[in-house]
Amino acid sequence: MNNPERQINIELGDQEAEGIYSNLVLISHSPAEFVFDFTRILPGKPKAKVYARIVMAPQHAKSLLKALEENIKRYEDQFGEIKVHGQNHKVKNIGF
Repeated sequence: MNNPERQINIELGDQEAEGIYSNLVLISHSPAEFVFDFTRILPGKPKAKVYARIVMAPQHAKSLLKALEENIKRYEDQFGEIKVHGQNHKVKNIGF
């Protein structure tokens, strides 16, 4: 059976279109979900505020990972390697 590809109309409100800047994401998970808290740290400020929390099923989080990998590859093919400064190759528990 051939299933025709479904089109999804996505509405982007004015407030959401402005976007939210984040330079730190805290990720936690349970067996049922992943939680992404998008924050920003500013110089001279002792604490960070969560500006958006996204909750996803594990399957959706893995799909997000694959989509990010594909898009980063396309970006680097077009603009060159993204260099992450000040980060060694060890995995960190917080941040990007």
